[in-house]
Amino acid sequence: MTTDTAAQDAAMPTQPATPQSRAIKEGKFGKVIRTIVMSVVAIAFLYPILALLLAPTRTEHSMSLGGIAVGSLSNVQFAWAQIVGFDNGMFLQWFSNTLIMVVGGAVLAIILSIPSGYAMARLRFSGRNALIFATLLLMVMPNTVLTIPLFLEVSAVHLLNSFWPLILIFGFYPFGVYLSFIHFKTALPMELVEAGRMDGLSESGIFFRIAVPLARQAVALVGFFGFVAGWTNFFLPYVLLPQTQSSTLAVGLLQMISSSQLINPEEGLNVQLYMPELALAAVVTMLPVMAIFIAAQRYLQRGAMVGAVKG
Repeated sequence: MTTDTAAQDAAMPTQPATPQSRAIKEGKFGKVIRTIVMSVVAIAFLYPILALLLAPTRTEHSMSLGGIAVGSLSNVQFAWAQIVGFDNGMFLQWFSNTLIMVVGGAVLAIILSIPSGYAMARLRFSGRNALIFATLLLMVMPNTVLTIPLFLEVSAVHLLNSFWPLILIFGFYPFGVYLSFIHFKTALPMELVEAGRMDGLSESGIFFRIAVPLARQAVALVGFFGFVAGWTNFFLPYVLLPQTQSSTLAVGLLQMISSSQLINPEEGLNVQLYMPELALAAVVTMLPVMAIFIAAQRYLQRGAMVGAVKG
């Protein structure tokens, strides 16, 4: 009986795969492929970052062997002592210079960008469209195009090696103006503005009492991007601050790399810089940007979605 049943089952024709079953199989196969591709891409991106973070814990001999390995804290302390001792403590001077200029520029960018964006978004005046177009044009214009004119202007007023020109240049931030414009255009209800006008508020009163309290996300976005743009700017400080003691970290890193025994073995410095020391200098240079990103992350996430849903 059992034999007959098995024979009948074997003789029955196989049911063809339905479109639903084929779709499920193809979906599972596509998911596996995507997972593999994303894993490979993630490893390709994370490997150099992990290697950079672990490099200060290793010795120069260990670095020459390649690969990724964890060294010791004493190697980090030695690398930091070498960095601090470079050119009589010039690294800390560069750090201080950069912090002063970038924070000053970011604060000035907020002060100038927020009211400018509000005016372009909610006020009607002659030349408004031309001003918006000029803002967009300045956003896409490379900074290197303006380097020579700025150098000539700063040199004409004898302010080379001064922090003030760079603070003013960093504070002139068209991208921040555009971010503020988008925020007030999409996230500030026109009904609130009209209600303020009906209550007798002036335009400045509406701005300070209604718009500014609702602009925390815009302030965070402008401050963060302005800070990052100033911190990572290399060419302007390189041209406008020719003296070593007034340089920024971006320019200082170039000087440290060019003075390293890896690049220039003939350089007779009292401090020898190799791969662990240079890696630690790069990591320390990134720390302020990482810190401000973590501090402003909540506002950045909310600000990134401002205007995405209207209603």
